[in-house]
Amino acid sequence: MLLRDERDALCAIGRRLAGTGLVTGASGNVSVRSGDLVAVTPGGMMLDRMEPADCPVVNIEGRWVDGDKAPSSETPMHLALYEATPAAAIVHTHSTYGAVVATTMSELPPIHYNTLLLGGVVKVAEYATYGTPELAENVRTAMAGGKRAALMANHGGVTIGRDLEEAYENARLLEWLCGVYVRAKAIGEPRILTEEELAEVVERGLAPPDFPRV
Repeated sequence: MLLRDERDALCAIGRRLAGTGLVTGASGNVSVRSGDLVAVTPGGMMLDRMEPADCPVVNIEGRWVDGDKAPSSETPMHLALYEATPAAAIVHTHSTYGAVVATTMSELPPIHYNTLLLGGVVKVAEYATYGTPELAENVRTAMAGGKRAALMANHGGVTIGRDLEEAYENARLLEWLCGVYVRAKAIGEPRILTEEELAEVVERGLAPPDFPRV
């Protein structure tokens, strides 16, 4: 079995995503890259019920290499992000607060300095039908400039990382930030951190980690 360890890791992350409510049912998808190969979750399958053999492997051009099940319909988006960033893992969720922000706003402003860990202001990619080249391109545009996360209009969120653990934690952070914003709006207008305030935080050492070259 190609990429056995990576496929094991996809299953573990799938269970954690479902357990924390970042995905429901068969929504969301995850991938991990190893060289020119990518292990990805299968389409139409609940992420907490996957076995390693369920996770297909494609090459970086999208050609099916190994596995019995079809890759996620969002595989083109994953491949576009691998092409455009040094990421080694990608997590796409349909989390509640992320979907709320993605349905109502054009970006998630910096309401907390931990926004810096995702590369700053989180952009909302323009809407396009799931699984299409248009959506892949819109997400790639939203992630430009060293972003670690983006939201997708009327859809969900996507995060990248140097490994699956980091991509997963970035997904959790994105949902937390969206939740803080939505709850703050319920009691008043959230205070947004200024560029100067964020710069001071960077000077104190908080900044997104550098990606290694892949």
